[in-house]
Amino acid sequence: MNSSKVRQEFLNFFKQRGHQIVPSSSLIPTDPSVLFTTAGMQQFKEYFLGKPSSYGKRVTSCQKCFRTSDIEEVGNNRHLTFLEMLGNFSFGDYFKEGAIKYAMEFLVDVLEIKKERLWITVFKGIEKPQIIPKDLESEEVWQILGIPKTRIFEFGMEENFWGPTGEEGPCGPTTEIHYDLTGRACKKGRKCIPNCDCGRFVELWNLVFNEYYQSPKKELSSLKQKGVDTGMGLERLAMVVQGKSSVYEADLFEPIIKEIEKISSISYKLKAKNYRIIADHIKGAVFLISEGIFPSNVERGYILRRILRRIIRHGRVLNLQKNFSIPLAKKVIEIYQDIYPEVRSKETDILTVIQNEEEKFEKTLEKGLKIFEKVAAKGDISGIDAFHLFDTYGFPIELTQELAKEKKLKVDVKGFKEAFERHREISRAGMEKKFGGVGKEAGYQAAKLHTATHLLQAALREILGQSVKQMGSDINPQRLRFDFSHPQKMTDEEIKKVEDLVNQKIKEDLKIKKEEMKYEEAIKSGALAFFKEKYPEIVTVYSINNFSKEICAGPHVKRTSELGKFKIVKEEGLGAGLRRIRAILE
Repeated sequence: MNSSKVRQEFLNFFKQRGHQIVPSSSLIPTDPSVLFTTAGMQQFKEYFLGKPSSYGKRVTSCQKCFRTSDIEEVGNNRHLTFLEMLGNFSFGDYFKEGAIKYAMEFLVDVLEIKKERLWITVFKGIEKPQIIPKDLESEEVWQILGIPKTRIFEFGMEENFWGPTGEEGPCGPTTEIHYDLTGRACKKGRKCIPNCDCGRFVELWNLVFNEYYQSPKKELSSLKQKGVDTGMGLERLAMVVQGKSSVYEADLFEPIIKEIEKISSISYKLKAKNYRIIADHIKGAVFLISEGIFPSNVERGYILRRILRRIIRHGRVLNLQKNFSIPLAKKVIEIYQDIYPEVRSKETDILTVIQNEEEKFEKTLEKGLKIFEKVAAKGDISGIDAFHLFDTYGFPIELTQELAKEKKLKVDVKGFKEAFERHREISRAGMEKKFGGVGKEAGYQAAKLHTATHLLQAALREILGQSVKQMGSDINPQRLRFDFSHPQKMTDEEIKKVEDLVNQKIKEDLKIKKEEMKYEEAIKSGALAFFKEKYPEIVTVYSINNFSKEICAGPHVKRTSELGKFKIVKEEGLGAGLRRIRAILE
């Protein structure tokens, strides 16, 4: 059974049992405390907390997920950064017995997975820091369904208690279904059971029973209504159904692996880990870019840059030629275009960003690797040397750590962070000296230009699309400079449309409204906050009618008519997916 069939069988199974199918949400979550969507339940979080569900009490989905915690694990037979999470959810409806029965019925009766290959884990309970009882009910239900006690094992908080996503939220004990891949106990002189790291077992389906709320202080209290949140990786399920020993050999990866084999002089069998890292990361890159994320040195953009640069580095190991990522990205789009049409509609952007980043990094990679070899010859990598590789050759600290690990060397990460902070402070001081900043002492002209950047950003997003994100700005009393994400050069027509729209809003004499509110309230109200610094609890929000709304420290003028005439004097590229506009007020 191919993956498309497995995905559809899952959704149909739960639809027939009263669940509404809900489309995947974005990889960019609404919760500002997390970078990416990592689980299917994130879009339903508020329903577990008692808010009435607009979809009913039973839903099912296939959710796009991106997990940064597994980047270092990619390359074995099961870990991924991008994955699809199959899930079924109950908001105050069925609970443990219902969820377990559905899981067993789907795996054994629908997919015809052999029951004797299924092993189970349950929560054993804890007494400290507060009492959470053992999950006796789940253990009993599994035995009633034919899983003998000899294949049911108890684990603690780390393995069998899930959540919350973010700093607070619903959570609870879990029961997990593990699949016995080999049927052979490991040779490590110990009892081989689920969660053994020998590779015999793969965790297949995690059934979470949300019955607690965890506060930011890590304290648990009982939820008013109990809920079920399950998650099963489609890639792992496909591996099991198709009788493969690795997710990379199942049909969601096999075409990408074969495409790499076409262009490499080294076989998959000889360098499986390098193949797998490239295959996983190119898939993740395609989906992140399709969401409007561009390579940068902060947050989501940094993660994208990191995986793209890992692709390039491991491509070197396989002797892959320049721009090898492009045919691989096309293969990813081919695999997913029917289920996620956004990867096809954004194909030009995706390929442009990948090619630009590859060409940019290729220029410094070879030199950087030579410097790394010289540094490594002396022993462990100092923080200063790690920062030099980052600042001069574009090596993310994780890449330096990876290279060092291969040579059994350590990296002074603390020293790297200290060097990074010193550099940032020097740069900030230099910019303030050069441009005077735009603080409380700024002049009226600078305040006018600052207000103009808000109009410019709103106009860019309206003309070029909501994927446009501010990546930096600089203002002095003479001009503004605005950096933003966009995959290609703006056309003359686009520049004129943006300029005209800003001037239209100036002529409308709109009032600039200033409000103070909680950060979470500001985000929910639609205020833009692309930089995601450690904002205070109370933030200032500036609104220009219903055209622009941003979290900002100011200063601004009172009305848009004060700005005069806005004129774009230059639009230029800064690198992969980054553009810069210089503008003045006449």
